Amino acid sequence: MKSPGSLRRFFLAAALLLLVCQPAFAEKRVALVLGNSAYQNVARLANPVNDGAMIAATLKNAGFDVVEERHDLPAAETRRALRDFADRARDADIAVVYYAGHGIEVDGTNYLIPVDAKLERDTDVYDEAFSLDRVLLAIEPAKQLRLVILDACRDNPFAKNMKRTVASRAIGQGLAKIEPTSPNMLIAYSAKAGSTALDGDAKNSPFTMALAKHLTTPGLDVRRAFGFVRDEVLKTTSYRQEPFVYGSLGGDDVPLVPVKAAASPANPQADIRRDYELAQQVGNKAALNAFVAQYPDGFYAELARSQLAKLAAEEARVAATEKARLAEQERARLAAEGAQKGQQAKADADAKAAEQARIAAEKAKQVAQEQVAAAEQKRTAIETSAAGKAPEHKASENKVVADNKAADQVAAGPAAAEKTPSTNVAALSDGSAPADIAKSVQIELRRVGCLTAAADGEWNSASQRSLALFNRHAGTRLNVKLASTDALDAIKLKPSRVCPLVCEHGFKPDGDRCSRIVCAEGSILNDDNECEKRGKKPVAKRDRDDRERAAPLRPHAKQVIVGRSQAPTSASTARPLTGQEREEGCNSYGAIMSGKCP
Repeated sequence: MKSPGSLRRFFLAAALLLLVCQPAFAEKRVALVLGNSAYQNVARLANPVNDGAMIAATLKNAGFDVVEERHDLPAAETRRALRDFADRARDADIAVVYYAGHGIEVDGTNYLIPVDAKLERDTDVYDEAFSLDRVLLAIEPAKQLRLVILDACRDNPFAKNMKRTVASRAIGQGLAKIEPTSPNMLIAYSAKAGSTALDGDAKNSPFTMALAKHLTTPGLDVRRAFGFVRDEVLKTTSYRQEPFVYGSLGGDDVPLVPVKAAASPANPQADIRRDYELAQQVGNKAALNAFVAQYPDGFYAELARSQLAKLAAEEARVAATEKARLAEQERARLAAEGAQKGQQAKADADAKAAEQARIAAEKAKQVAQEQVAAAEQKRTAIETSAAGKAPEHKASENKVVADNKAADQVAAGPAAAEKTPSTNVAALSDGSAPADIAKSVQIELRRVGCLTAAADGEWNSASQRSLALFNRHAGTRLNVKLASTDALDAIKLKPSRVCPLVCEHGFKPDGDRCSRIVCAEGSILNDDNECEKRGKKPVAKRDRDDRERAAPLRPHAKQVIVGRSQAPTSASTARPLTGQEREEGCNSYGAIMSGKCP
């Protein structure tokens, strides 16, 4: 069998072919470096070509994909270089243009001057130079960062002898201030707008030397890098030159050079795992078959085969569903056209058989999904166990042997694994930790409205309940005991909220948020979270009864009932009403006359 390294290279080459239509996983960085020193109609500049060479070497050493270095270009070649660079920046994440040479401001617009310019009149700038807007147009296609660096704030000799066709036309010193209108764009001047920069006494300008030192620091945000450049130039020039940056970026750090991942010790099992994860990320049969062809045995081979079975089951389900749809359409057509009974009976039988095949395919797909979920859970359990049991001092060759044994035992089944519970599978823990999978699942559960707790990576009872809630509303049968990549994939397929929004008392669902319930005047919110009309205030009967017992009822003519067959009762013989009589309203004239009360 070939060595794991060569197999991995072969597989990665095959996977790259499969990723033609897939998004790139690494940032593409391109740069155009222009340096103009040999001006034909004014004095030669000493530093721009040297400055361009230094910046080009710096970007190449930083790993830029494309660094095109050009120097002493006339106007036509400059425009051609910008046009070609715009094509290279079309699929780039980061595009950088560095220019060193002469620049001029005319009527508030900045122009970069090629080496063949004469600029005898102020209007010649429109024909012989090219505007800064033309440079910005070249880097416009870049997705993440568009950066222009101008070391062109020199004392310009063209402005001194230039004829003014319009007396009011302004020709400024240095470059004019600019406010980019495109997002994610920065424009860095070697000196603040309206001022000039120094070339210095060395081979390179102070600005370029500071750029080469700080701009490509791995992981350093480009804005902080320019801050360090500013501080160094101010110090070097005794505070006579202050570089300045125009434009703005978002809140995330944007380094020109990412931090390199720490090199891990050679581990064939870890290489196999990374290849499996790459094939799984590609997610089609060709990638998984390529992996199985290179690694036919072991734990990850079984995982790949289960993924292939899942894809095959999905393809069968789609085909059966389409066949059932067509059969039902044919049955309905024959029935509508009044076809012969024999034809209709055959169509009915075909439609019924196709529907049964569709149901069987649905069940087969569900079984395949459950098998993949079980395999991924077993993988997670092994990684968790390996992370806690692997001794750090173990030699790398012993790790390889233990990893291979563990993978074979897991592929053979749980019975084989039980016989050797002390097997070391440390290498399987390389890569994403189970906590990362749990946190990703929690984040997705929060997105679809099934989890209200924070996504902390701990798969506790609250997380299990939220996944069970997702199963109930999404119609899935995911295992809630463990967070798995299958659960993550299933939740990601849902574009919007799945679980209904539950609000606290006093609030009601309003789209994806809870709104406070406001009752109309005269209504109150009851325990059922509904508005109802406000009732009479309850009367404190005990206090009233106590007061009435303390103060006997005064004699009143309305409390005396006069019958026809008896003499009127005197006021002195009247008795106080009982509590029940008072509640019934027997102290009113109407109740007494109705006969309900004594």
